[in-house]
Amino acid sequence: MDWRVMTDSASAEETPKIVFRSAVKNDVRQLLAIENACFTQDKLTSRNFHWMLERANADIILAEIEDKAAGYALLLYRRGASLARLYSFAVLPEYRGLGIGVGLLNHSEARARERDCVYLRLEVRPDNQQAITLYRKQGYRQFDTKEDYYEDHSEALCFEKRIIYPHPETRLTVPFYRQTTDFSCGPSGLLMAMAGLKPDIELSQAHELQIWRESTTIFMTSGHGGCGPHGLALAAWRRGFAVDVYLSQQDVLFIDSVRSPEKREVISLVQEDFLRQLKQTDVRMHFDKITLEALTGHLDAGHIPLILISTYRINRNKAPHWVVVTAHDPHFIYLHDPDVDTEQHASEADNFYVPVPKAEFLAMSRFGRSQLRAVVIIARRE
Repeated sequence: MDWRVMTDSASAEETPKIVFRSAVKNDVRQLLAIENACFTQDKLTSRNFHWMLERANADIILAEIEDKAAGYALLLYRRGASLARLYSFAVLPEYRGLGIGVGLLNHSEARARERDCVYLRLEVRPDNQQAITLYRKQGYRQFDTKEDYYEDHSEALCFEKRIIYPHPETRLTVPFYRQTTDFSCGPSGLLMAMAGLKPDIELSQAHELQIWRESTTIFMTSGHGGCGPHGLALAAWRRGFAVDVYLSQQDVLFIDSVRSPEKREVISLVQEDFLRQLKQTDVRMHFDKITLEALTGHLDAGHIPLILISTYRINRNKAPHWVVVTAHDPHFIYLHDPDVDTEQHASEADNFYVPVPKAEFLAMSRFGRSQLRAVVIIARRE
């Protein structure tokens, strides 16, 4: 939806009208001029702007005064989630102090609300005090810091503002850990969950790969083997946690799309061995679909669930993927997703406490033709 909004600045009668509108391809030259005037590094290119306008799940809002571009705001949206990120935000020096920054933020929030986004998030350099002051005045709060974020290795301060549904929520303190390989989402998710319960858990690639070696199914649909619920449950139990596993089926998992008889046999043997080992533990196996009420009940009790989802509703790739459930409220389930898609200009701030509408969550938390639902829930031992 295209729109044009004219806004008066707050004070002088002579202050010109500010027009806010959606940017189009013909505005790229003006956007580049703003970019080059406002930034000396980490700058967007013409190609970046064209990609954002033509292919990305994004909005660019342009502010104009007397038909001259004065500033812009670039928003990115996460597919399958109710989250928006203010990826870039700039006002030309000669137009600062006229209310353009506040206007761009207000219109960014309005755009995000149109897409039912719960949060608008952003990153800012710690030495950009003018921007930080603006964000705080507009109701943004700092919720994290990212080391070595910018081109010059400066850290980034992460801010967010909840823009719809300001309801209470159960929110567990779970550190974020980004997976370091394409095949280790399960181990990375388990690391986050364990560290949420025991802060001394080592969050490292060495530990991530050790868990993968313990938990892998050997083969998956393609590439390296991923980790199934049985192996992850055993890995958590060995590290001293209480574990519940909910499975919607007792058949061999992840075998439907594997054509090779030899690979199918190996997957079957691996699952049989996992089940043999599980019988020697106190891991509780539930061959049933977990209800949303039971899942949120575990969260309320301080337990941390790992959920198997299909990435189809995120990136249109039908692949199994593990995420961590970290919070809930009347409208949303919140996830830590260890897979940060930097090719889509994502950052870690896009991947933790990600709000997903409950109906969308139920749709994404099943995999394959068999509609497998798999949940591994870990808790402190009594």
